[in-house]
Amino acid sequence: MKRLLLLFLLLTTSAIAQEKKTILIFGDSITAGLGVDPSQAFPAVIQEKIDSLGLNYTVINGGLSGETSAGGLRRINWVLQRKVDIMILELGGNDGLRGIDLSSTKENLQQIINRALANNPDMEILIAGMQVPPNLGIEYTREFQDLYPDLAESNEIPLIPLILDKVGGRDEYMQADQIHPNAAGHRIVANTVWESLYPVLKK
Repeated sequence: MKRLLLLFLLLTTSAIAQEKKTILIFGDSITAGLGVDPSQAFPAVIQEKIDSLGLNYTVINGGLSGETSAGGLRRINWVLQRKVDIMILELGGNDGLRGIDLSSTKENLQQIINRALANNPDMEILIAGMQVPPNLGIEYTREFQDLYPDLAESNEIPLIPLILDKVGGRDEYMQADQIHPNAAGHRIVANTVWESLYPVLKK
């Protein structure tokens, strides 16, 4: 009897583990947590929130410092070798800082979305909006900011309006470079992402 009970528990545990869904946060140094411990980066904070609610999701930090949209496009097929149920796309900031032609950025992000859906048509995708400093000109700055709502609308996917909302420009939440959040800033970024992610998790 004890052996049967043990076997039942092992099979149940295995089934639960197999059912665990995956959230990929695919991005650059913001996602990677440059300058902070990986456990302090916002993907890890998102995992904390998920675990506290007993939700059956594992968060994968797919951030790579210095990544551009073109680099992300080259990398996405490798990352998607495992099944992904939800992807948060956080790329393009380095394109903007380098003044890259935004038509290329938009096309690269669209191709990442296309490949993700080709890999799993049922995948839920969210895209994170960003801003760039105004030193590249008003027109470029506006075009960059509009790029993300345009992609969200054309693909009918949720938009995280501005991933660095509430932390950008605030010394208490940013590292000295004024580009990357500190540990306290990452917790706020996690809250910003959570506002858009949680409704998807509840579906």
